[in-house]
Order: sequence, then structure tokens, then C-alpha cells
Amino acid sequence: MTTTVDILAEKGEAVRRASRKLASLSADTKNRALSGIAGNLIAQRENILEANARDIEAGRSSGLSEALLDRLLLDTARLEGLARDVEKVAALPDPVGEVIDMQVLPNGLSAGRVRVPLGVIGAIYESRPNVSIDISALCLKSGNGCILRGGKESINSNRALTELVRSSIGEAGVPEDAVQFIDSTDRALVEGMLKLKQYIDLMIPRGGADFVRYVGEEAAMPVVTGGVGVCHTYVDRSADLEMAVNIAFNAKTQRPSVCNALDTLLVHSGVAATHLPAIAHRWSRAGVEMRCDSRALSILGPTQGSAVVPAGEGDWGQEYLDLIASVKVVDSLDEALEHIEKYGSGHSEAIVTGDYTSASRFMKEVDAAAVLVNASTRFVDGGQFGLGSEVGISTQKFHARGPLGLRELTSYKWIVQGNGQVLG
Repeated sequence: MTTTVDILAEKGEAVRRASRKLASLSADTKNRALSGIAGNLIAQRENILEANARDIEAGRSSGLSEALLDRLLLDTARLEGLARDVEKVAALPDPVGEVIDMQVLPNGLSAGRVRVPLGVIGAIYESRPNVSIDISALCLKSGNGCILRGGKESINSNRALTELVRSSIGEAGVPEDAVQFIDSTDRALVEGMLKLKQYIDLMIPRGGADFVRYVGEEAAMPVVTGGVGVCHTYVDRSADLEMAVNIAFNAKTQRPSVCNALDTLLVHSGVAATHLPAIAHRWSRAGVEMRCDSRALSILGPTQGSAVVPAGEGDWGQEYLDLIASVKVVDSLDEALEHIEKYGSGHSEAIVTGDYTSASRFMKEVDAAAVLVNASTRFVDGGQFGLGSEVGISTQKFHARGPLGLRELTSYKWIVQGNGQVLG
């Protein structure tokens, strides 16, 4: 009888062997494999969308919210976007083999560092099936094997996508076993996967705060924690009204179900009487519910067409992943900074301001993976930052922070060349 331990050990051994071969492949071979993945995402879209439709139907039947269904959904436009992201990864420089800091020492030794793959990346994630492609592509280009375990709500989509990846890379001469998929919803496999220290070098969890915390506490290998985005936008006293409205609208409504969407709006009291009603008017047309402190409520009152309700203490520090935002009026930049320090998750924070000093203070004093001035938090994304895509967004400080791309999936080793030197 095949046990959970047997399944995981078999996949772990296979991906470890494949990762050693993958680490030495040329950039041309890896790029050819990536182009194959991109092409097949379009060529096989009917099969992928049919699998995704089964997940969507099952999700609706089980009562998933519209926000979670949006995270789960694949359509032609999203598949085309995924394909473009894979091609972008292929077009990026190969980090493997990059020489860093090579120098000749006084004793004649030539010493420096060269980038190498981490080895095998484990990824456990919920809802979003595009993660299967993003992580596979970045691991392939950076020379790492990967073991993927998606959530039960996206099992059919992830199965179709990982089968596509494995067949595509195999056709390009890359070992198919470099990408492994845990094709089961048995939770015991998650617990077992977290103990595979002998096979997995780094674990990346993507999901809710409780899930990420669980993986960080239970995993035997190093874990990159993050992805939980409690994102603030602070509208400063000097903010341009039109700019503030456009940024707040985009950050909240462009895609509310993702981690870099706005959760809390902070508005300086000096402009709240003009800026808040203008933002509320735009948000109301998109169906945004505003959970307001007493000062914001007194300004907005029964704003026609919008849902304006009193905020409770639990509405601060909340990642909504939906068309909901908490709203607070503050009297100074200092008060905004204190609120962000108390309730932020270290993901993405933005200020809208026309004052250089305020912008400079915000950038220096806010402790987050990404800090933006006069721009939407929706830009905090590997693709938008020129990384092609990302395996996740780290809110910790070791070993990497923010969107994790190719270089963040490498380490280095020292290379020393001599001509007979010995240490006296």
C-alpha cells in the first residue's frame, strides 16, 4: 500500500535528481522550454478553461465568496497575460552563473562569488491557479526544481496547468521531474511536505495570514513568509484632488481580491472635507463599502449611492480582498505613520502628496516591502517591477523582501583560483 510518506519521498527524490541536471542547463534550453509553456497556454486554453470551469462550479456550490471566485477564475485574457509573463521571464538575463565581486587579492588569489540555484523550491498556495505557472517559470529560469501543492478549490486547474508545464519542458529537453505537483487534496500531504527538509531547500506559502503563520511555524526548512497585504494609502494635506481620487479608486477597485489592493484610506483633516466626498463618489459607483471612523462619517453622512457605515476596531489592520475599505481622518503625517506602524503588515504603503518633505519622510520611515509616492499600490507586483512575474511577495527581511523574482531564487558560492598559494 502506497502511503503519504511514500508519495512525498518519491516526488522529493525525483525533483532533487532533476534539479541537479537543471542547474547546469544552458539559458537557451531553459528559454526554449519557457517559450513552449507560453505557446501551450494558448494552444491548450480550451482544456485549461474547461478544468477551471469545474473548479468555479464546485466553488460556487461550496459557497465561496465572489472575491475568492475571482482569484480562482481563469479566462482567455488571463491566460494570454500568463503567457506574456512567461515570455518576459524568458527574455530576462539568466542569473545562474553571474559573477559577483571578483577581485585579485594581495596574495595573488582571484576570489569572487557566482550565482547558483537554491535547489528545490516548495510552494503551497491557495485559490489562484496562475501561481502554478508563475512559480514553475521562475524556478525553471533560475535553475531550481519545484514541488507545487495548490488548494483543493483549484485542483482541476492546477492539474491541467502542471501537466502542460511538464510536457512542455520535456519537449525542450528539460527533465519533466523538475516540476512536481501534489495531485491530492489530502491535508496530510501538506503536513508531510513541511517535513521534507532533505529534499526542499526553501518553502513559499501563499494564502491567508493564519495559513502563512502555520507554515512558518511547522516547516522544517527555511520559509519565506508574506503575501498578506494590509495596504494603506495616505492622502496628505498637499495632495492633488484629482490624483488622490484616481489613485484611491485604482488601488481599491482595479482588482480588489489581490494582496496589493488598498484596504485602508487615511485622509488628512485639512483636505478631508473636499477629498473624501470625491473619493466616496467614485467608489460608490464601483460598489465599495466604506467603513468610516466618526470624523469621516460626519463628513460623508448619508453619501448618496455609497455604503457608508461606522468602522469597528476590527476594521483596522484588516485585509479585505473585497470591495470594502476602512477610512480614517488624521491630523498629521505623524498620525498616519503611527497608524500604519500599528496596523500595517509590511506589504505595500502609499502616500499621495505634493510636498517633497512629506514624501521623503514617508519613504524613510514606513517599514514595508514597498513604499510608493503618488502611485497605486497595485503596482507592487513582480511583473510590474520588471521581474517577469513572482513566486510571492515577501514581507520579511531575510533573505529577500518584496516581489521574489529570479535573483531572489538564487544563492551564491565562492570561486577561488590560485597558482599554488598555500597558507603559511
